[in-house]
This record gives sequence, C-alpha cells and structure tokens, in this order.
Amino acid sequence: MAESLTPGAVAEAFRYATDWFAVYVEETNALNVYPVPDGDTGTNMYLTLQSVRRELDLADTSRMSEVARAISYGSLLGARGNSGVITSQILKGFSEAIKNEPILTPPLLVRALEQGQQAGYRAVMKPVEGTILTVIRGLAEGARALGERASSIEEVLEAALAAGREALEGTPELLPVLKQAGVVDAGGAGLIRLVEGLQGYLLGLPLPEPPKIEKYAQTAFEQEDFGYCTEFLMEGVAEPVEKIREMVSPYGDSLLVVGAEGYVKGHIHTNDPDGLLSLVARYGKMVRTKVEDMSQQHTEILSMAGAADEAAPPTGLVVVAAGWGVVKAFRGFGARVVAGGQTANPSVQDILDAIKSLPNPNVIVLPNNANVIMSANQAAELAKGAGKNVVVVPTRTLGAGLAAAVVYQAEAEPAELVPEMEEAAARAVTLEVTRASRDASLEGLDIKEGKPIGLKNDKLVVVADTPEEALINLVRLTVAENEYEIMTLFHGAAVEREKLDELLSSLNAQFEDLSIEVLPGGPDLYDYLAAIE
Repeated sequence: MAESLTPGAVAEAFRYATDWFAVYVEETNALNVYPVPDGDTGTNMYLTLQSVRRELDLADTSRMSEVARAISYGSLLGARGNSGVITSQILKGFSEAIKNEPILTPPLLVRALEQGQQAGYRAVMKPVEGTILTVIRGLAEGARALGERASSIEEVLEAALAAGREALEGTPELLPVLKQAGVVDAGGAGLIRLVEGLQGYLLGLPLPEPPKIEKYAQTAFEQEDFGYCTEFLMEGVAEPVEKIREMVSPYGDSLLVVGAEGYVKGHIHTNDPDGLLSLVARYGKMVRTKVEDMSQQHTEILSMAGAADEAAPPTGLVVVAAGWGVVKAFRGFGARVVAGGQTANPSVQDILDAIKSLPNPNVIVLPNNANVIMSANQAAELAKGAGKNVVVVPTRTLGAGLAAAVVYQAEAEPAELVPEMEEAAARAVTLEVTRASRDASLEGLDIKEGKPIGLKNDKLVVVADTPEEALINLVRLTVAENEYEIMTLFHGAAVEREKLDELLSSLNAQFEDLSIEVLPGGPDLYDYLAAIE
C-alpha cells in the first residue's frame, strides 16, 4: 500500500490510466446519448488524456509543479467534446491542489478530488445532474467520507470509486433520456475508467481485455434548436475568459469556455458556426477548430448499432487532416479521420488506433503531410499484428489527399484502388496561404514575420501584402503551367465575408475556365487552402 506518491509516480499513474482508458473507448462511445449524439465521448476523452501524456513526456516529472502543469495544460489543449472539456477542468482543479506539494498523500488526494469537482461544476454555465458532474461529485464525496482515516492512496481511490460507481448507476434516474436508452452516462462512465486506471497502476494490475459491446445505445433523437457542435482553441488571448464566454453565449447552448495561460478553449452548440468562429478569431490566434453536424452524427451512430452483424467491405480509409471543413469533406468520402497536420503531427499510436478501429480487413492510409508519412508507415507495420493489411499512399499535402479520397471505394480491393489513388494524388496541386512565423530569406524571397505567404505543393513561392493577393498569385502561377478545371477552396475562420466575396469575384474574372467551389473550415492557422485538379 502506498502511503504517498512521488511526482514521478503520479506521472506514471496518469500514463498508465491513459492506456487503461484506451481499452474502454468503444464501450464508452457505445453509451453516448446525452445531451445529443455529441461526437464520440470515449474517443474525445481518450484524446484529452493522450494530450496529458504527451505533456508529461516533455515535463520534468521529478517536480510536482511540472507534473501538475502537464496534467492541467495538456488536458486543456487536448480536450475534445463536452465531456473532454469538463474532464480537462476536473483535472485542472486536481492539479491546482497538488502543484505546490512535494508528494501526493491520502489527505491531499482527497482535497484534489474535491477541487476537481468544484472546477468541473464551475466550468458549466448550467450544470446538469445525471452527467459526468454527478460522477465527479460522487468520487469526491466518497473520498471525503473516508477523510482522515485513510492510510493509503489505494484506500482513497477505492472509497472514491465505490461512491462514484453508485453515482454513475443513478444517472438514469436523473436524466430521462438515459433511462429511455437503458444506459448510464457516457462521460461519467469514462471518468470511472480513468480513476480505475490510476488504481490499476497502484495495484500493479495488467491492462484488462476490451469488453464485448453488445449494442450501441439507441434512443429517439429530438432535434435541438442548435444543430452544430462547434469547438475552438485559441492562443495569445488577452481578453478574460468570462468576456469571451459572454460574447459567444447568444450563439447557442451547451456552452463551455475555459482557459489558462493565454489559451482559450470553447465548446458550444450553434446554428451559426462560421459567425461564431469569425467572432472569436478577433481575440487570438486560432489553433484548432471543429464543427460537427449532430443530426448527421446521430444517423452514423445508429448505423453503427446495426452494422455489427454485417460483413465489412474489403477496404477502409484512414486519413490525417485538420480543419473542420476539410475533415467533413474526407468523412463525406467515407474516411476515418485522424486529427493532425502541419505543426500538430499525430503519433504512430493515433494512426494505429484509427486503423484498428475499422472493421475492414484492408486499410489505405493517406498521411497528407510529408512529416506524417514515416509515422503512417510505422503504424502500418504494427497493424499487421492486428491482422490488418495496410497500404500507405504517401500523399504529402491535403490537396493530394482530397484528390485521392475522391477515387476511394470501400467495395474495391487495394490492388485496384491504390494505383488510381496515386495517379489522382499526383495530378492535384495544393495551394496554401498562411502567415510567416518569423523573418527569413527563402527561395529568393524576403519574408517578414506576420506577412501572408503562399505555398504550392509545400514549396514557398509567394509573399504578398494580403492573403487574397497571395492566393490569386498562386492560382496564376499554377494555371500558367497546365490546364486545370476545378478548384476547391477552403477558407479559415478569420477570413472576413467581404474579403472572401471580393476574392471570389476576382478569381472568377481572371480565371474563367476554372470552376471554383468555396467551403468554410480550412486548416487552422491558414487563411486559405485550395486543391486544384
């Protein structure tokens, strides 16, 4: 029995708990019904914990302050979905309690769970019982009831889990939608698995076998007033979190806006994701965005429920992508998307998890970034142990990936698909407009920090005064070399509608033979992304 834990042991416990949680991701996803089918709760919470683990790997884990910062900061940056954001705030409260202490003792663990509960409730404008909040309250109350009688960390966790499980079992009585579906709350179940993982580390338990999922929760879906689950992460924010929360609150409900150290994370259900993202983009640098159509998600979840007994088609597709509009496009082609790209490369494990999550015996992977190709190849090798035949089509840009994904058909074999996808990728040209991160002289161009720059197939070729000028020059250079017919143009959240309209008018006037489709949700940190074919 552990009377205390060193900072290093706390870090190891959270790493192990992340692996423990991974076993139960699909089980947690299968419970998801409330408040609407808001993404995959298990996947969202797992991504949050993976971000914690990445920060712990970079931290000096001999110091509790650094461990606490990694847990708090990592969970904020990695938080996805309602439950992920609330989990990040629970972990923030937990971290605040332990950060100034040399070791974790039983009384300190009790206090940390209590502060986690308080932070979780504070994060939600209208706390709803029967959710993850009810479960963290149960965990904290169970630990507090043991109080000073606790002689070991294990005792505190056991008492917390006993009360937390009881609270979880009671969630259907607090939320009719859970009772109707015959399930407990998914976020609360995920939180129990996280704490079980911490306990498993202390007890030296092996990772459990994944539970068999009998069925996905199904319930009648009552259309919400606000149909798009919208998330954003900004950095360099000077305004108080409360001000940004107040500004976005008229846009919808299920609102969560939290922040720390200049970062602000937001989650809201709205009918105007473009307007909301354009508004908040004025107050910081947009690092990541996500928009999901929740009614479409509901249809997908119900189709998963009925798909278990059906034979999977021969070939699945995994792609790496960023930007909610780009991700939506790839999903429209039938792909499983791994979040990532420039400045945010996914790990080998991230890609491997996506490969293994598909029921198809064959999987094609599109890395869509030169820095991701090696990780994709490593994941493909590891997937052999899971009985998967994986082929990596080494796409180096999102435009090449989009062109390849258009050709994909789940019913075809890789031997037929891969040559066609490679050919389509080779024909496509990717144009990107972003901002220079520093002063430099590259490719014969004089670059100043913050200036718009244009890249063609990842090669810097344009410096301009405005993003729109940069894109027009990129298109001019491209069409001068070959005959192209179609351009799909994604724009970022910070692009103003007036500027976009002027750009489109200019492009149509100058390039009459080019058919242009304009879509929102381009990659984060980019003003424009265009794929020309």
